[in-house]
Amino acid sequence: MDYIAKDIANLREDYRQATLEIDEVARNPIQQFELWFQMAVNAQLKEPNAMVLATANAQGRPSARVVLLKGFNESGFVFYTNYESRKAEEMQENPYTALVFNWLELEKQVRIEGKVEKVSEAVATDYFQSRPKGSQIGAWASPQSRVIPNRAVLEQKTAELEKIYHNSEVLPRPEHWGGYLVRPNMIEFWQGRSSRLHDRIRYTLHIDNTWKIERLAP
Repeated sequence: MDYIAKDIANLREDYRQATLEIDEVARNPIQQFELWFQMAVNAQLKEPNAMVLATANAQGRPSARVVLLKGFNESGFVFYTNYESRKAEEMQENPYTALVFNWLELEKQVRIEGKVEKVSEAVATDYFQSRPKGSQIGAWASPQSRVIPNRAVLEQKTAELEKIYHNSEVLPRPEHWGGYLVRPNMIEFWQGRSSRLHDRIRYTLHIDNTWKIERLAP
C-alpha cells in the first residue's frame, strides 16, 4: 500500500501551454466561456460538454456527478435529467449548485457557482423529442437513482417501450424528466502554469448585474 501511495505522489504535470491575463479576457464571463468552449470543441476533445455538477441537500451534505451541458447563453447553463433523481431531490431542497469543466488537454478549467431553476416545459419537451429514440426510451425506462434488482428490469422495460413505439421516432416527454438552468453568480477561469503558479481569473456578479473581474492566487 505504501508503494502505491508513493507512486501516486510522484504523478505530476508542468503546465506550459498558455497564459491568462486579466486585461485580455472578455468583460463578460459567458463570452469568455464561449471562447474556451469553442477551443475545446475545435481540439476535438472527447465530450467537451461534460461537467461535474455538485449539489447539497438540506443538511449540507454534498454529492457530485458528471452530466452534459446542453446549452448556454447570457442567462446561464442548461442540462437535463430525471426530476426524481437524487440530484433533482437535492436541488429541490437546496437550489445552489456548482459546475466544473476540466479540459486537461488544454490545461484549462472553469468553475461556476449559481442558483438553479427548471426550464419551461416547452423547452424541455423540444429538447427531449430532439434526442435519439433510444435516449427517449431510456428516460422512460430508467427509474433513475432508485434501487433495482437487476439489469433485466431495465431491458424488459426498454423492450416493452420499443414495441409500443415501434412506428414512431418521437415519444411524449415524461413528466418526471426535464431541464435545469444554472444562473451563475461566480465564474472562474483557470489556466495551468508552470510550477503550480496557475492563472485564476474570477468573475463575480454584483447586485446591479455587472461583473467584477479579479485575479486570484493559485
